[in-house]
Amino acid sequence: MRFYFSLSLCFLLVSSAFGQDFQSILEKELSENLPGISVCIQSDDEQFSWSGAAGFADQKSKSPLRPDQTFRIASVTKTYVAAGILRLMEEGKLNLEDPISKHIDPELSKILFEDYMLDQITIRQTLRHSAGFFDHTNAPDFFKTILEKPDHQWSRTSQIKLGVEQGDPVGTPGDQFSYSDMGYVILGEIIEKYTNKSLDAGLKELLDLEELGLDRTDFEGEDSMTDQLRIHQYFQGMDTYEWSPTMDYFGGGGFLSTTCELVDFFQALFQGKVFENPETLDIMLEPVTYSEKARMDYQMGMYQVEINGMKAYTHSGFWGTQVLYFPEKKLFMAANYSSAWRGGAVAPVFEKLLEEMTN
Repeated sequence: MRFYFSLSLCFLLVSSAFGQDFQSILEKELSENLPGISVCIQSDDEQFSWSGAAGFADQKSKSPLRPDQTFRIASVTKTYVAAGILRLMEEGKLNLEDPISKHIDPELSKILFEDYMLDQITIRQTLRHSAGFFDHTNAPDFFKTILEKPDHQWSRTSQIKLGVEQGDPVGTPGDQFSYSDMGYVILGEIIEKYTNKSLDAGLKELLDLEELGLDRTDFEGEDSMTDQLRIHQYFQGMDTYEWSPTMDYFGGGGFLSTTCELVDFFQALFQGKVFENPETLDIMLEPVTYSEKARMDYQMGMYQVEINGMKAYTHSGFWGTQVLYFPEKKLFMAANYSSAWRGGAVAPVFEKLLEEMTN
């Protein structure tokens, strides 16, 4: 079967009957351990769109989940950070082949130099997770601290220090892929340095997020309405609503958003509304190969997956978020589960929705 992007399909997509089919798929995703899900779908030409939600925003109060509610997007923030670094490249503030030692704070350099030859690690390698940085979220004391004291206040420095103290470099810079939040925490510091603003404000300035109409894409604590719309998200059955956002706030994660604003950002990115030069998107998506096959087809703040025989650019987040773009069909999709899904790199709801669209 194939997609029929015609006026008749556009009508079907916005009709109540088609919406009911999608809604039914969302409701079937729910379980005791997965109390809520929201989804947004949009074509590249914006001729049609659909958004919906099922379940609860708060399992305890049973308040219904609405499509316009916000959630912690976690590692999907890396797409914004990577785009921000590339905007700094466009502005002439840095070169991707520069060693990161040239651009980071001396205090962070001092900590990192204990384990890493920073003069041999480039910004390009850091964007691609090939710099050899240990991932501080894998340090034994990271989740131990969070579970024992969920309101613990982390800083960028404390996270990097933990990664250096409790982990070793994973390999030679550029030789391998190894996913690392610590690398993107470092990139977040570079954005703050050159914008002279917080990471939230710096990314909004570099990426024109407010001009793009992304009013509910904010770091936690930056906008009261965005905070008020935040849903409860769950980890191994635990409600994490009161967990400090600083556990994931410095570049590896940090943004709150909605499924439709995730779609809107990906759409702006692929429509050439984020970068000044079309070639910059090509740099972001340039394929990468290593002597040993990487476990993710990761470029810069983005990686590729295949669903129902179609390739898609994507990023996912720890709590249960994923956004996709299918170039072949010019289709954008985003989903947020209130608890991480099981069984693979792609949220199960996407395959089911795509099958419904092709029947």
